[in-house]
Amino acid sequence: MQIRPLDLADDAVAAAVHRIGRAAYAVEAELIGFDGIPALRESLAEMRAQALTWVGAVSEDGEIAGFLAWEDGAEGGVCIDRVCVDPAWFRRGVASLLLGHVPADRDVTVTTGADNAPAVALYERFGFARGADFSPAPGLRMASFSRAGSSVRRK
Repeated sequence: MQIRPLDLADDAVAAAVHRIGRAAYAVEAELIGFDGIPALRESLAEMRAQALTWVGAVSEDGEIAGFLAWEDGAEGGVCIDRVCVDPAWFRRGVASLLLGHVPADRDVTVTTGADNAPAVALYERFGFARGADFSPAPGLRMASFSRAGSSVRRK
């Protein structure tokens, strides 16, 4: 398995990413008891229009097993927008492999459904500190996480 940039201008890549995202978010919706996750309703065109950096975990035969997308945040930080693994690839270390490619020298933030135990455990295992939970919509509780970059950028 290798991590490589994904070009969503490529129709086949974009279609695979869209399919994987929907499948992964459907599993999360079940875990957290909330089916209003915006990415579940996002069209292919809307997904492609996101100003994100996309990387994928690609198998030896070229299959995209999962992806990670982030946006550059304030003061040089990174805000992870989505981490999705094709359910056929669950429990094989794909999400860990992807998180290992988040820039380590930058502050990183991410949110997930507070009841998404696998994602919460993953972020904690990668040294993310849990911040305050919040509720952006009725019936939805989100957990926020952050991790400081490994190099000093400010004095």
